[in-house]
Amino acid sequence: MQEKVYDITIIGGGPTGLFTAFYGGMRQASVKIIESLPQLGGQLSALYPEKYIYDVAGFPKVRAQELVDNLKEQMKKFEPTICLEESVSTIEKLEDGTFKLTTNQQTHYSKSVIITAGNGAFQPRRLELDNAIQYEKANLHYFVDDMNKFAGKKVVVFGGGDSAVDWALMLEPIAEKVTIIHRRDKFRAHEHSVETLLNSKIEIKTPYVPHALIGEGNITQVVIEEVGTGTQETIDVDDVIVNYGFVSSLGPIKDWGLEIQKNSILVNSKMETNIPGIYAAGDICTYEGKVKLIACGFGEAPTAVNNAKAHIDPKAKLQPMHSSSMF
Repeated sequence: MQEKVYDITIIGGGPTGLFTAFYGGMRQASVKIIESLPQLGGQLSALYPEKYIYDVAGFPKVRAQELVDNLKEQMKKFEPTICLEESVSTIEKLEDGTFKLTTNQQTHYSKSVIITAGNGAFQPRRLELDNAIQYEKANLHYFVDDMNKFAGKKVVVFGGGDSAVDWALMLEPIAEKVTIIHRRDKFRAHEHSVETLLNSKIEIKTPYVPHALIGEGNITQVVIEEVGTGTQETIDVDDVIVNYGFVSSLGPIKDWGLEIQKNSILVNSKMETNIPGIYAAGDICTYEGKVKLIACGFGEAPTAVNNAKAHIDPKAKLQPMHSSSMF
């Protein structure tokens, strides 16, 4: 069966990628998003969903996850194809100008590519226990996409940064019991969040590290060990959330033949890379005077899409109609 060739394939499903998908649909392009994480939203959803963002036009302040939800709702109008938990390993330009994208799961074909991969592909720092991986498809979580599934549960959160503290605080009114475990005496999260944590009903275990996970199929108990003394304690659990931060890198992007400058993809005023038909927008790209802000990514997305549209169809107008006259 012949693979569908999309007009625009977007690599990266963070805020810039989501707005790029919407704008691509508005230009009547067929659009696909390829995202390496199991959810859309990039770092906003994965790292600080409950933090407020203050520098997005039109919002005095907006929660990170709320912004992501709004962007997803906005792009749904055009029903882009979404591929999650896929990492692009290679991009090859075929003789007819079509791009062949190979991921860890399948092969995609596209007339143009827009890279909106933020700071590059990022993966969670995993729990360094021998049997941890066997629980990853059960009740060991590195991402939280639906807090309601923890309702009435006993939840252990490992970590001491913003994400760990945020998730613990959000789960407190939902879960039966929340325990946060950190290897240091002091948390690295924002001072206000730490103060809220200390005044909450969340059980705090510091300085402790994970020692063992116990359970057949699912984790039923966690054994923790006190730093310095070696004293061990066993905690009954229904779910375990690990927030040890993320490791990001350009990874295979460096091998795609793109011009890289200071770990970013160099683009021109069209948001076009040195390879015609491949564009970049958001934090992944750079040019003279570049500022890495979400607001800037939202401005770069339409530029990339409009030029990609002109690349696909030279007869297409670079300057589109105003959206107020299109719906």
